[in-house]
Amino acid sequence: MNLFDDLQIRDIRLRNRIVVSPMCQYSSTDGFANDWHLVHLGSRAVGGASLVFTEACAVSPEARISPNDLGIWKDDHIEFLSRITGFLRTQGALPGIQLAHSGRKGSTRVPWAPGPFVTEAEGGWTPVAPSAITFAPANYALPTALDEKGIQKVINDFSTAAVRAQRAGFAVIEIHSAHGYLLHEFLSPLSNRRTDSYGGSFENRTRIVREIVTAIRKVWPEKNPLFIRISSTDWVEGGWDVEQSVALANQLAPLGVDLFDCSSGGNTPDAKIPVAPLYQLEFADRIRRETNIMTGAVGMITTVPEASAIISRGQADIVIMARQFLRDPYFPLHAAAELGFPVSWPEQYLRAAPPNTPKRQPIRLAAKAPLV
Repeated sequence: MNLFDDLQIRDIRLRNRIVVSPMCQYSSTDGFANDWHLVHLGSRAVGGASLVFTEACAVSPEARISPNDLGIWKDDHIEFLSRITGFLRTQGALPGIQLAHSGRKGSTRVPWAPGPFVTEAEGGWTPVAPSAITFAPANYALPTALDEKGIQKVINDFSTAAVRAQRAGFAVIEIHSAHGYLLHEFLSPLSNRRTDSYGGSFENRTRIVREIVTAIRKVWPEKNPLFIRISSTDWVEGGWDVEQSVALANQLAPLGVDLFDCSSGGNTPDAKIPVAPLYQLEFADRIRRETNIMTGAVGMITTVPEASAIISRGQADIVIMARQFLRDPYFPLHAAAELGFPVSWPEQYLRAAPPNTPKRQPIRLAAKAPLV
């Protein structure tokens, strides 16, 4: 395998193995996408990525991380998201959406604003969580523990968001179950102290994720892939770990999850994380080897040789890149030139392309055409 091999997942074909990771932009009002999101996501499609994910997209108003998060909790959000998915497709990229719930890490300020969480008087809300345990008392609000009615609402919110995602033209859904947000909070015994059927044992802590996967698969087309992002470990003794991640993968694959996006951490503020290039690669590699489920490698992948080696060694099926795409929206085009693959460029950019670079043929989408 190489970085520019295509990849078939159900009825979807990725043109290469380079994927744009969800990256929060904190640039929405009332959950609506706008021109910033169109340009941000569209430029990475122009740059040659095979699959471009939105940032974490809130499935309800209280599922947002901040009041400025992207959302898909009402039908009015569909129109502009459709404009984005249509443009991504004209550039040969597939549009993906990450469906998310912030849990106890909700109602926070945007990263560049000073101060602790946003109070209700300022337009914030009381976060919800599996248990009434704050992430960090100085900067995060005390959450309310969800009752079973609240849990069913969360499951339904993910399901109805998936219906809207299809209507907006997305090809791939990723469920966000990482980084200390709601679903990760249920998985980890550090944040889940429940004594009912959603807490305690591994089977109970993973229940809500299984139920959300099942609910989404009932409404999401069989031909379309379903990914999930997990924190493969909490990096804290007694927390969620890679052995439980392997077990979770074996649970979710029969329910219709096609690929595990293997991140880590985010559920405790004091975790000792050995951040370094490729520090999370071992998780994608191990889950792939032990379960035969496709995986994505993410985290501190910044160079062409790193990305290329991950695929050629069979350590993951795709590389999912974030900050490097902020630095270089055209990373796939530059990688193809460096590795000697004849990847097509937009005709508008051919004057800057290497010699003999093929021209990208634009994809013409008919109005209201059915989208894969």
